Amino acid sequence: MSASDRPFGKTHEVTNQAPPLVGYDSFAFDAALSAALAREGAQWHADTLSRDGIALTQPEAVALADLANRHEPVLATHSPRGERIDALEFHPAWHELLRRLRHEGLHAMPFEPQARAGSMAARCAGYYLHAQLESGSLCPVTMTFASIPVLRQEPDLFARIAHPLLSREHDARDIPLEAGKHSMLIGMGMTEKQGGSDVRSNRTRAHALGAPGRGGAYRLVGHKWFFSAPQCDAHLVLARTAEEGGLSCFYVPRFTSDGRKNAVQVQRLKDKLGNRSNASSEVEFLDAYGVMIGDEGRGVPTIIEMANFTRLDCVIGSAALMRAALVQAIHHARHRSVFGARLVDQPLMRNVLADLALESEAAALLFMRLAGAFEESAAPGGSPQARAWRRIVTPAAKFWVCKRALEFTGEAMEVWGGNGYVETGPMARFYREAPVNSIWEGSGNVMCLDVLRAFEREQDAAHALLDDWKTTGGAHPALAGALSALIGMLTGDPAAREASARRIAQQLVLCAQGVLMARHAPREVADAFIDTRLGEARGDTGRIYGTLPARFDHAAIVTRAFAA
Repeated sequence: MSASDRPFGKTHEVTNQAPPLVGYDSFAFDAALSAALAREGAQWHADTLSRDGIALTQPEAVALADLANRHEPVLATHSPRGERIDALEFHPAWHELLRRLRHEGLHAMPFEPQARAGSMAARCAGYYLHAQLESGSLCPVTMTFASIPVLRQEPDLFARIAHPLLSREHDARDIPLEAGKHSMLIGMGMTEKQGGSDVRSNRTRAHALGAPGRGGAYRLVGHKWFFSAPQCDAHLVLARTAEEGGLSCFYVPRFTSDGRKNAVQVQRLKDKLGNRSNASSEVEFLDAYGVMIGDEGRGVPTIIEMANFTRLDCVIGSAALMRAALVQAIHHARHRSVFGARLVDQPLMRNVLADLALESEAAALLFMRLAGAFEESAAPGGSPQARAWRRIVTPAAKFWVCKRALEFTGEAMEVWGGNGYVETGPMARFYREAPVNSIWEGSGNVMCLDVLRAFEREQDAAHALLDDWKTTGGAHPALAGALSALIGMLTGDPAAREASARRIAQQLVLCAQGVLMARHAPREVADAFIDTRLGEARGDTGRIYGTLPARFDHAAIVTRAFAA
């Protein structure tokens, strides 16, 4: 062939590259999720999830996630005429992601007037599917969702905002609710520069404009170091009503009743490692208008009710990152050949993928059981076991699953090799997203200390939960031994317990996952998880994925994880 016959710039044909993973049903191909949905009483939502599972993997949906993260939000503090406006501009992809999330009711489904039994599990399963696509858009949805139980305790306020709060329409306009806005988002402002997780060191002050106390109007003066997300229509914030008094919780709208922007000035947007599609900010309150919700001085307990829900979403979000990274890794390994064989057929790579699959399934079973327990514990006559899952296991799960996501996404990225390390694929974004859930809503140490407090305050519920787990441990010696070790940690020297809080939380979560795997996963899968996380093989496997004993059927575990 002469040079003139050769296509311009063509030196080779592209072969041995995995095609994009698009156009599959991310719900139907997740055996663990679909079984858990039925088990938690939400089978009625399966068809909707399947429809959504297909829509979320279409090429145009995948493109939305990339666009929203490449074109980050931009803050304009002033208009061309010099007026203070604090306007945020988002790429249209961001608003389309919010529209989809809102349309599926993921901001409010369990709290809607027509909510059915199993709505919490249905909502969490849908959130899990969306979280596999894009993480930043979940932040305002989670905060809105978590705010509803708190706001419902304020009848007068809730009556005014219930319709836009529960609406399944996304209204991107930056206008007052009174001007006809169809829906609203709620954000949070808790931390200050000097405190971080130690919100009791907050110094922002609230001064009564009239009668003080619950439902009263106040002006707020101070700052927030992390204020997410500043474009929301209202925020829940903490402030002091006296120099040395307790913190109270306030509802701070974006616009005041006269239609003007509230005096909450956005100083700058945070330049974050990940979660880049979402806007997080620093703000100052310059006599900002707010309404006290909850009792005066009881702001922290009020917010803890909200934090219980946001922590659940942190678990789901991290589990979703793991799932998304896993299916990408399996898909790549099925299409890539190295040294004369497909990666998925090579024993060591199969070991890695199978180990990742065990971790992912255990995380999914855990958050779905927590979802069911949240609903059960809120119902009249809720069982003590459900209360223990919600109050004791949730912070432990938030600690453990969010931590595991960091290593997990890194390992999955390595399966892709150099292709995983570049920004043209999804793996780099998954990896950058992974740390945020460990940090947001309480770092690992905060979660583990909360586990200890919960055990102390909920002893009856804790005993009921452990007794229930023992019924499963009897058929699995490794699990029974792990439960005995956990009880020993909890009943040991109180002085040493705090220093061992991470070990206790880890053991608690692994026991919880072991019980769930034993009850609901195929025997081979359950045995592989329990033996390598709690049993005799635990010392051999360590923290590195891909160290499963050869006696387990690695190929079958991988096939179960993603049969597409």
